Amino acid sequence: MSNYKALLSNINTFIFDVDGVMTDGIVLLTPDGQMLRSMNVKDGYAIQLAIKKGYRIIIITGGNSEAVRQRFEGLGVKEIYLSIGNKLEVFHEIVKRDNLKMENVLYMGDDIIDYEIMREVGVAACPADAAEEIKHISKYISPVPGGKGCARDVLEQVMKVQKKWFDEDGFHW
Repeated sequence: MSNYKALLSNINTFIFDVDGVMTDGIVLLTPDGQMLRSMNVKDGYAIQLAIKKGYRIIIITGGNSEAVRQRFEGLGVKEIYLSIGNKLEVFHEIVKRDNLKMENVLYMGDDIIDYEIMREVGVAACPADAAEEIKHISKYISPVPGGKGCARDVLEQVMKVQKKWFDEDGFHW
């Protein structure tokens, strides 16, 4: 993690997992069987700002929640992949289709299912409470746990390095 800031200068595409990154990994069950998650508004603010600045935001998750889709669509995210059993396969399809360069891609994940993608991207990032195996391969470990603003942290880190963080674009939704 010593020289991660140099790697951040190349990032233009962010790919995020949801559970354990955008959420704290806790699922509340209602009496009628609905699953409820909470997400941090700080992550939401940074996501919409990043999109406004021209960054590409992609969500790839194994979960299948219409509420998750609505949350990210409301922030302006166009690429939302739900119910993905093989994240690496979807990742490879995106890379091939859009001719992505790995040095331009940051992936933030928290658990073993994210491992394969994280080994391929230019910058692998994770929340403070990620699985040890994920921390071991991450070039940036956020000091913030999942669901508490770790996506905001990594987005802010990149935009600060690229001098795009604090300006007029950020003063309005």
